[in-house]
Amino acid sequence: MSAVSLRTPTVPRRRRTDEELKTVIAEFDARLAARLAADPTDEPTADEVAAWAAEHFSGSLAVACSMADAVLPHVVAQHAPGVDVLFLDTGYHFSDTLVTRDIVAADLPITLVNVTPAQTVAEQDAEYGPRLYERDPALCCQLRKVEPLARTLPLYEAWVTGVRREEAPTRAGTPLVTWDGKNGLVKINPLAAWTFDELQTYAVDHQVEVNSLLSDGYPSIGCEPCTRRVEPGEDPRAGRWAGFTKTECGLHT
Repeated sequence: MSAVSLRTPTVPRRRRTDEELKTVIAEFDARLAARLAADPTDEPTADEVAAWAAEHFSGSLAVACSMADAVLPHVVAQHAPGVDVLFLDTGYHFSDTLVTRDIVAADLPITLVNVTPAQTVAEQDAEYGPRLYERDPALCCQLRKVEPLARTLPLYEAWVTGVRREEAPTRAGTPLVTWDGKNGLVKINPLAAWTFDELQTYAVDHQVEVNSLLSDGYPSIGCEPCTRRVEPGEDPRAGRWAGFTKTECGLHT
């Protein structure tokens, strides 16, 4: 499938108000609480969460994917074929990541949405100076990731992310479903309880496309200038923004 640019927003797909969407979350939370009360280990599976998302947000659901792998789009597309998969095309990606994106778009029953920043890299360089990522990575992420996504998400009622609790201390409390107050829609994290090994096992078992960088020392893949290989024993996200105190791009904080 071909990539679709969302530089200019398309017709909004939202149908319900914020309060109506929050009611959907409250109903999910109530059922989850009852289920966990009966068995504290019986958290819904990723497949169950994806099925719930497809049922409650049909036609107004988006999947965010960094193209480290295609596990999340694969999980969701089983229940919502043709679902929009948002890829933030920052202009700084590894070539391996772009190859993965194109393979995923061709192989899976999804609609790839290539989300681009307001400025090209050259235009940003002209305004802020070259290599902004070296001087102010937070601003660079804001311009090339956070703002483009913030312009796109209001088109939908819910977005699905691949955030996992084990990835970083900042993600340890990630719920399966929550209200994203910053972007004003429902946020769904079906893989929250998964380990990296479970992610890899799923990819192998279902023959899902995986970015070649994952087997080359990059367990967490971002933009090429801000990502390095991780040494044995290091935190999986230690290769992101090395030398800075920054640990998140801002999409999930």
